[in-house]
Order: sequence, then structure tokens, then C-alpha cells
Amino acid sequence: MAGKEGQQHPLSVYFWVWGLLFVISALSYWVDYAGFQGYLRWTLILIFMFLKAGLIIAIFMHMIWERLALALAILGPPIVLLVLIALMAIEGDYTEITRLIYFGEDTTEFLGHH
Repeated sequence: MAGKEGQQHPLSVYFWVWGLLFVISALSYWVDYAGFQGYLRWTLILIFMFLKAGLIIAIFMHMIWERLALALAILGPPIVLLVLIALMAIEGDYTEITRLIYFGEDTTEFLGHH
């Protein structure tokens, strides 16, 4: 029985991805150096983080060359977790206001009333 040969990818693909990861990391550090604040800062950092993670998963973990079923089996659970985290973040204000009301604390500062 002859051994099955694995698929070989050109090294240039890995060098391009390495270069892209370097550029994205530099942009991520630039966000801190430039002094962005608030939601813009965190949005840019998260975008760069997801881009880097996606490139690493797609190329270095060979997910781009896998079958769709395997890719979804590996990527599905983290996507579901991100959706659940987003739902918890949306619900967070309601939960905090409910606790403040239940424990009898003043909610006017939290609600933005003066």
C-alpha cells in the first residue's frame, strides 16, 4: 500500500500571512500609541485581534483547506459563545438597574437623571 502524500502549500503563502500579522500587530500597537480612548480604541483593538486570530486559524492551522463540516465544528462553538457574551453585555444594564432598585439604592445617577 502506497502512502498518501499530504498537500503542500507554497512558502510564499506563509510569508505573506506572517507579513500581514506583523502589519496588523503594528496597527494594534499604534492604536495605543496614538492615544485613542473609549469605544473607538476598544473597537479597533478587537478588530485587529480578530483579524490576527482569523489569519492564524485559517492559514497556520490549515482551516482554509479543510472541509466545511470540520471548519464549522471547530469554529461554531466560539461563535456561539461570542453571541451569548454579546447578549449578556446587552442585558447587563437592565440587570444592574434591577439590582439597584431591589436593594433600595438611588438609580437616578445610573439612569442619567440629574
